[in-house]
Amino acid sequence: MSKGEYLGEFEQLVLLALLRLKDDAYGVTLRQEIQSRTNRRVAIGAVYACLERLERKGYVNSTVSDPQPVPGGRSRKYFKFTRAGAEALRRSREMMERMTEGMAVDSELRAL
Repeated sequence: MSKGEYLGEFEQLVLLALLRLKDDAYGVTLRQEIQSRTNRRVAIGAVYACLERLERKGYVNSTVSDPQPVPGGRSRKYFKFTRAGAEALRRSREMMERMTEGMAVDSELRAL
């Protein structure tokens, strides 16, 4: 695999949030999901930059909604997995599992 086919840590977090949110996955909800589950502050710009990168790689697709039915309502850009994105996330998880196979990671880290 080429370097561009591997997922970085933040890309994995975004894809996992996307998987969790399903049809409600747009920038703001993805950011909220990542922040609430990781206790990590996330800039909305970082989320959108990551989504654009994942879309260029062919790992996600986006669609733009009609404006929200409220005064001044804006459109939302929703994101969904592609098969390639699902496979990339699966490969990342499998690599981590192979690296930790047979290890008591928590115990070994505490021993350091």
